[in-house]
Amino acid sequence: MPEFVTEHRLNILLALILLGGPLVAHYADEPFLVTLATRATILALAGVGLNIALGLGGLVSFGHAAFFGLGGYAVGILASHHQNYEPLMTSPFVINGTNQMLVLWLVAIIVSGLAALVIGALSLRTSGVYFIMITLAFAQMIYYFAISWPAYGGEDGLSIYVRNAFPGVNTLRPLDFFLLCYAVLIVVLIAQWKMTGARFGIALQAVRQNEGRVAALGLSPYKIRLAAFVISGMVTGLAGALYADLNRFVSPSMMSWHLSGEIMVFIILGGVARLFGPVVGACLFVLFEHAFGSVTEHWQFFLGAALLAVVLFARGGFIGLVAGRVRHD
Repeated sequence: MPEFVTEHRLNILLALILLGGPLVAHYADEPFLVTLATRATILALAGVGLNIALGLGGLVSFGHAAFFGLGGYAVGILASHHQNYEPLMTSPFVINGTNQMLVLWLVAIIVSGLAALVIGALSLRTSGVYFIMITLAFAQMIYYFAISWPAYGGEDGLSIYVRNAFPGVNTLRPLDFFLLCYAVLIVVLIAQWKMTGARFGIALQAVRQNEGRVAALGLSPYKIRLAAFVISGMVTGLAGALYADLNRFVSPSMMSWHLSGEIMVFIILGGVARLFGPVVGACLFVLFEHAFGSVTEHWQFFLGAALLAVVLFARGGFIGLVAGRVRHD
C-alpha cells in the first residue's frame, strides 16, 4: 500500500510538470517547446492505449500503429472533403466532410474500434509469438493499402490545410491546442485508473496471470481480452486523430511497424502497467529526439542505451524506480 500511495503522488507531480512546462514556455515566448510538449502528450495517449492491452492484459501487439494511422486518416479524409467542398459520399445518401473535432474524434474512435474488433477477433485465437506476428501482419496490410490509395495521397500522404475546430477553443494557438490534448490525456488516464479497479480491469489482470482459473469461474478469457484490445485500439485511434491535427498532415508512415515499436518503447521506459508509464516514456522519447537529434542523426543510439539500462536495472521503468527509491528512503 505505501508504494501505491507514493506512486499516486508521483503521478500527480508528473501531471503538474507536464502541464507547467508548456505554460512556462508559452509565457517565455517559446511556441516550439509548447508544440514539443503537445507531441509528447499525444504520443503518451497512444502509449496509454497500448498499455491497456500490454500492461493490463499482457497482449504484446506490434500492430497498434494501424489504429494510430486509421484515426489519423479518419480525420484527414473528412477534413480534406470539408476543405475542398466535396461530399464524402453521394449515394445512397449524402455524407459531407467536417472540421469539427468532436465529430472527427468520434469517427476516429469508431473506425479504430471496428478495426481492432476484426483484428483482435482473429489474432486472439492465437497467443505468444503468433499473436505478435499476426498483429504485425494486419498492420502491414493496412500500411500498404494506404500507400496504394492514390485518392488520398498514396505514399505522399494527405495535407490538412487548416487545423480543425473545437467549440470555444482557438486550436491554431499552440498553448490552446496543447491544453486540449492534455485534457483528453488526463480524462483517458482517469478512465483507465477507474477501469483498473473495476470488475473488468480485475478480470483482465486475472486473465493475464492465470487464464485457466478465470475460465473455471465461468468467465471467457477470449471475450475479456477482445474487449481490452478494442478499447486499446480506440484510445490509440484517438491519439492518431490528435496527431493528424498537430501536424496537419497524415501519411502511411503513421501506420509503420517502426511506430508500433516506438509506442512499446514508451511503455517500457516509463513502466509497463504503470498508469503514467507511457506519459514518462513519451516525454523521454521526445526529449531524447530533441536533445540529441540536433547533434547526430543516430540519436536513437542514446535512446537504446536508456532502454537497455531500464530493462537491466529498472524492471518497473522510471515510475517503478522512482517510487521504489522514495519508498525505501
